Amino acid sequence: MNHYISVIKHTQFFSGIGESEIESMMSCLNLESHRYKKGDYVYRSGEFVRVISILAEGALLIQQDDYWGNRSIISCVSVGDIFGEAYAMQNSQAVLNDVVATEDSVVLTFDVGRLLTVCSNACAFHNQVIINLIQSLSSKNRMLTQKIDCMSKRTTRDKLTVYLSEQSQKAGSPSFVIPFNRQELADYLAVDRSAMSNELCKMRDAGMLVFEKNRFTLLSSD
Repeated sequence: MNHYISVIKHTQFFSGIGESEIESMMSCLNLESHRYKKGDYVYRSGEFVRVISILAEGALLIQQDDYWGNRSIISCVSVGDIFGEAYAMQNSQAVLNDVVATEDSVVLTFDVGRLLTVCSNACAFHNQVIINLIQSLSSKNRMLTQKIDCMSKRTTRDKLTVYLSEQSQKAGSPSFVIPFNRQELADYLAVDRSAMSNELCKMRDAGMLVFEKNRFTLLSSD
């Protein structure tokens, strides 16, 4: 478990906490590791979750399937991201979405009950972790607000424009890599894949962008 400390220390959840303190807190918070193969479900809709999770290796998708098997992607989970915190409280309802591994992955979980209870070991950094959790929830709310803004657009081009602009801003560069392949991007934007691919080609031909697989470069109107 200790070889994941280098990953954990760079997560928002353990921001401001040193490696030695993280090592002592791993026992305090009952940290456990779980391995998943590509295609495995980490969580399924309807399950009750009482742990908070951090992705230590691999990649995950948070998704929802309707009755007829149509997939909608809510978000992706990258290494270092926290997930499941919205369902981890004792009286929380069941998970609404599936969490699926898109690569062989390792997930670290810890007991939310120990996090919210006064530490018997008088852990000096316990309060900092709670503050970091609140900040993480705030970041998730902003992300969901951005997705609502994207999904509220009427046309496929408008959705692509908003999404790609946000990714460029996040990367701090007109060139960036998105975490989705074409089908996943279509499922995230809730559009038809063929129509989306056609629109991307039109945007390229209009001089708005260039792309290769999941790498994009946005071009200025000049």
